[in-house]
Formats: sequence, structure tokens, C-alpha cells
Amino acid sequence: MDSPECQHLYMDIQEFFEGLNMKVEQQVPLLLVERQALNEALEAEKSVSRMIIWLFCRQCFVYSQLICSYFLSSQGHHLPETRGLCLSEEQIVRTILKRPTIGPGNRIMDMITGPYKLVRRCEVTAILILYGLPRLQTGSILAHEMMHAYLRLKGYRSLSPQVEEGICQVLSHLWLESEIIAGASGNAASSSASSSSSSAAPTSSKKGAKTEFEKKLGAFIKNQIETDSSVEYGDGFRAGIQAVEQYGLRSTLDHMRLTGSFPY
Repeated sequence: MDSPECQHLYMDIQEFFEGLNMKVEQQVPLLLVERQALNEALEAEKSVSRMIIWLFCRQCFVYSQLICSYFLSSQGHHLPETRGLCLSEEQIVRTILKRPTIGPGNRIMDMITGPYKLVRRCEVTAILILYGLPRLQTGSILAHEMMHAYLRLKGYRSLSPQVEEGICQVLSHLWLESEIIAGASGNAASSSASSSSSSAAPTSSKKGAKTEFEKKLGAFIKNQIETDSSVEYGDGFRAGIQAVEQYGLRSTLDHMRLTGSFPY
């Protein structure tokens, strides 16, 4: 996705959160970045995290909250590949200003990037997403990172990585489900129209009909979330979705705020 397209997706996901009575009040910048910029931002956050942990340990406190969150992609387990990041610290990142062209051998050409200074006015300074991913994949990552932003802005400060990553995966999964259901409705509604204009290429926009590729991609991403074998993301998601299905999202969040864990 390009930056303008991603901003529309960002607004869609903000509306999705508002529909769940989970409005993110702060306007958090969303930046599409190259992998190098994403990794550099991650290292900067990790450096601050290590420094804070060291300072707290000097005072005999245990500081277990993770400052930065990872959204890692794999099949059944997490590989060291970051595709999204919710930042908490001031830094300068390079964002994509001009859409590149694809040259011979699928080489990316003529990409223009520029510096973007993040200023800390709240607990979240920006959300970074890897450039060039399909809409559904970008949206699933964005929903995950948006939930990290919501938790920090609403003062959820005592969550273990398993609980925090788990509930963020739950929101990613819920958003994907809403897109798949809306896409199925769009396909049904447009079936008669498509028969009269069969020469048109299959396209989809926002909540419209989904192409076969998008339907398969959505099912694949959902399956990755559901079958992830990692403790933080996989076990966290399964515990979180069980709690949400049994007690509801709001009651689950209230319990998390009070106890730092999912209700059982």
C-alpha cells in the first residue's frame, strides 16, 4: 500500500475501534517505512528499554513492562522479522515520500524517503508499518499496533507480554473477521452487477467485494494468528479470544486493567 491508501485504511481501523467503544483519542502518526528504517527504530526503542531496565534495577525495582512491541510474521512460530512497531520514544525516522517504480528483475527504483521527527506528547509517538504489503496484511498489523497504542494511552501498565500481545492479536483477528464478512456481503451484493459487466477486472476497495486473492490472504493471515505456537502471540491470542468470547471485550479489558491478566 502507498501512504495515501494507508491513511484511508488507518481511518477505517480507527472507525472499527470506535465501533467497539475503544476510541483512540490521540492522533498518532502512521508512517510507512522501509525495512532498514523499521529496524533502526526498533533498535532505538530497545536501547531505551535496556537503559530504563538498568536504572530501575539499580533502585532494586523489577521493571517488566516492554516499551516496544513486535509484530512478527511466521508460520507457526515467530521469525526475527518486524513488520510493524508502536513507538514510545522521540526519534527521527525515514518515511516513504514517493511511490517507487518496479524495474527489471523486480528491483525497486526511484523511491524517495525523507526524515520525520517524532515528538513525544503522550505515551505513543508513532506507528510504523513496513511499506509494500497488501491491504489486508497491512490492516492486520495496523490493528495490532493500534491496540498497543490504545493500551498505553489508557494506562494499562502492568500487562505481561503474553497478555498484551495476546489481546493485540485478538483485535487484529477481529478486524480481519469484519473485513472477510463485509467482503462476502459485497460479493453477494455485486453478483448481479458483475454478470452485466463481466469484462471489468475484479477489484476491491475498503469494505467492497474481495478478490479471490484477498479472500485467500485473509483466511491465511487468520490461520497464522490462530495456529501460532509461540507463548506470547499464540498462547496469548488463544487465552485472549477465549476470554472475549466468554465474557465480552469490555469485561475482558476491565479485568486486565485491574489484574493484569485475562479472566478465566
